[in-house]
Amino acid sequence: MKFLGNVIATVIGIFVFIMLFFFGVLLIGAIFGGSETVSAKADSVIELDLRKIRNDYAGKYKDPWVTVFSDQKDVGLSDVINAIEAAEADDNIKGISILNDQSSLGLAQCKDLRNALEKFKKSGKFVWAYANTYSQKEYYLNSVANTVYLNPAGDLDFKGLSSEIMFFKDFQDKSGIHMEVIRHGKYKSAVEPFLENKMSDANREQVTALLNSIWSTISNDISKSRNIPVAKLNEIANGLLARTPEMAKAQHLVDIVAYEDVYHNAIKKALKVADDEEYNKISILDYTQNNITTALANTSSDQIAIIYAQGEIQSGEGDVTVIGEGSMRRSLQEARKNKDVKAIVLRIDSPGGSALTSDLIWREIEITKKVKPIVVSMGNYAASGGYYIACNANKIFAESNTITGSIGVFGVLPNFTPLATKLGINTEQVKTHENSANYSPFVPLDENFKAFTLEGVENIYKTFVTRVAEGRKMTFAQVDAIAQGRVWSGSEAIKIGLVDQIGGLNAAIAEAAKIAKIKSYSTQNYPEYEKSFDDLLSGLPFAKSKEAFIKEEIGEENYRILEQVKRFQKQKGVQAMLPYGINIQ
Repeated sequence: MKFLGNVIATVIGIFVFIMLFFFGVLLIGAIFGGSETVSAKADSVIELDLRKIRNDYAGKYKDPWVTVFSDQKDVGLSDVINAIEAAEADDNIKGISILNDQSSLGLAQCKDLRNALEKFKKSGKFVWAYANTYSQKEYYLNSVANTVYLNPAGDLDFKGLSSEIMFFKDFQDKSGIHMEVIRHGKYKSAVEPFLENKMSDANREQVTALLNSIWSTISNDISKSRNIPVAKLNEIANGLLARTPEMAKAQHLVDIVAYEDVYHNAIKKALKVADDEEYNKISILDYTQNNITTALANTSSDQIAIIYAQGEIQSGEGDVTVIGEGSMRRSLQEARKNKDVKAIVLRIDSPGGSALTSDLIWREIEITKKVKPIVVSMGNYAASGGYYIACNANKIFAESNTITGSIGVFGVLPNFTPLATKLGINTEQVKTHENSANYSPFVPLDENFKAFTLEGVENIYKTFVTRVAEGRKMTFAQVDAIAQGRVWSGSEAIKIGLVDQIGGLNAAIAEAAKIAKIKSYSTQNYPEYEKSFDDLLSGLPFAKSKEAFIKEEIGEENYRILEQVKRFQKQKGVQAMLPYGINIQ
């Protein structure tokens, strides 16, 4: 027994040593490895590779240990855009190279970034682009360049936009898994796939209008950059007339068909660097990080608070990819009580989520607005619950291709009664009162329960429309006419009164300063998330291996379907949510 005890003690000791060593290496690497900054040398070119950038805001945490171990990048797109603006006046930077960029940015983010690159070009510096292949979204961003290169063996995807929706009515009938749907809004089509086997006329109408509006933004921007009429671009898209490198060049979508070494040699020539030498490069991440750490402090005590609301709206604290009532309400309160903060910009990138949480955030905005002006800046999405928390701001900005509106609510209740019956399972309930039993997925939907739930949905819809009507100074009837769950683009939303002005985050900040009557100011980013030790551990690489493993095994597309099913399972209570997962291709 003593021998066995010694063996166990030795094993435990080795395990503890390995864990301490592991965490020690991580800590030392994070502290010392993360402190190094890279400065731009003379005659440098920024390489714009955004594969590691997804969110506008990278986030910050109250607990420094979480910051050390977090896998979140410490650079957001808003930081990148600020760095590009700083590069305009940086004598060391001669141009920007967009090299095989494959970002996961949304279209509105691409629009904001594109505007920053357009402004950078006006400083007299160059923007060049090279890719082995261009997806349609990548070409939209890259087309802003002075010179666009394409690999001779590559291709360019330019065919217009499409959206695909799957329907599950027959699957439910065959499987016995049925989704009970309670909704308000003829356009609230998040639940339509469970009710029909084809797209309704109302849904087809809104999707078509949305795609056409977004395509109008894309084609107009490309038209200006490439000096090609929009009608010609539509002709190219219809006929797939740019599907090969030679055809893309013939249609003037690209300038030069060549391999990457030719591209780099051309940059050398522009910089007057010898053929046998390398030109100076700096990655956008390094340049942005350097810009963050070395930017001159603004001497003015006046501040504008930028509160980032990213992801689905859920109860709880939230994080970089989830809008939680905890972090949002705390951020609004802190900004409201901070005497140096003169105005607030709420940056929203959200398809919506919990109606209750949306209303709690709306209430905090309503209180704050009485003290300080609030300007909303919409990113890729500010739909349903995302619009709910935007509607009472002093002013609302959106990009022309922002997806917004979707003023409607729904509830989805999974019911397995048909499946249980097929398997020979019968469920009985015993009640003291007529309505005392909770909803059960193994019992047919009770008509009383359905009526009460519908009543709740109707009440939330009325509240939602009333909030919008009061915030936008419209009548209930005016909002109801453009609500019903319908989705609008930013350029459409401005025509119907849901948005005030087209513009990005910097335009919203400038407007906030104007309303607050301040000229010199600095910005302060929120939220600062509160994370526990359990949250810290969940962010470590080994804790995320399951997700990566599943994605690798079943593929990206199948994993997306799995995520949608899981999301519906997690949704509790009435939802103010974007009608469907929009995957524009």
